[in-house]
Amino acid sequence: QVQLVESGGGLVQAGGSLRLSCAASGRTFSSYALGWFRQAPGKEREFVATISGSGASTYYADFAKARFTISRDNAKNTVYLQVKSLKPEDTAVYYCAARYGNSWFPASAEDKYNYWGQGTQVTVSS
Repeated sequence: QVQLVESGGGLVQAGGSLRLSCAASGRTFSSYALGWFRQAPGKEREFVATISGSGASTYYADFAKARFTISRDNAKNTVYLQVKSLKPEDTAVYYCAARYGNSWFPASAEDKYNYWGQGTQVTVSS
């Protein structure tokens, strides 16, 4: 069982940067691939990025490749999402998710993830 708690959201001006954190419980954190998703108002939740258990492999949605960076610190049981040059269209609830497994593949589908956090709101003002 893994519990995930996101933090770092808030109100940011367009052009600014933000780093979201997701802290996980459990002693086998490195056995889980982690992912970030987001859900904008009135839209379906969408995949943003994922990172392997070791942190050596990452995969991004096309829209995220230029401005988003996923990373993790296994010593702190934490995964991060750095976002730069924020745009109003980045306004969304951001969720982290965990997927257990020793083999890495770039999972972008929600049903590949076993555990989800409650989300953190990011609002970008123009």
